[in-house]
Amino acid sequence: MLLSKDGKMIILSSPSGAGKTTLVKKISKEKNYKISISHTTREPRQDEIDGVDYFFISINKFNKLIDEKAFLEHANVFKNLYGSTKEQVFKDLKKGYNVLFDIDWQGAQQIKKKTLDFDLISFFILPPSKDVLYERLISRGTNKETIDMRMEQFDKDVQHWIDYDFVVVNEDLNECYKEIIGYL
Repeated sequence: MLLSKDGKMIILSSPSGAGKTTLVKKISKEKNYKISISHTTREPRQDEIDGVDYFFISINKFNKLIDEKAFLEHANVFKNLYGSTKEQVFKDLKKGYNVLFDIDWQGAQQIKKKTLDFDLISFFILPPSKDVLYERLISRGTNKETIDMRMEQFDKDVQHWIDYDFVVVNEDLNECYKEIIGYL
């Protein structure tokens, strides 16, 4: 449902594997919120579609967008670049849509530092434990090298929870979803 005023920006961040992407998709589907589709330099996964999951672009194109100041936020995450462009985000917000961001703490910090004419609410999603996170990464079919890298990064990522408006633990997806929606 469109609102009679500008929409708000909702950021979900988490360590990799805590469930933020699943939550963003669920909120978008059930509440008709728009998802900010990030540009990325990484290769698409088997089930990902360009323009739906991400805009898959070259490093040169990404750097050109940085030079053009096209990004609202951008970050280097696990040796790949990710960024949300201002154009589509602001267009959706001005139409009254709430816009969801599935971004890491680096991008969230960049958005929070900007003076914007839109309301912003941020959530940091945590897994119930590192063991559960590890199991989730294994169940995704993630390779050992990537799992090790993400588990090492977990301790760094989790330190940023304090920068968010709300912290929620994703022990049960539906309960976590209800908790987030309750704050919106």
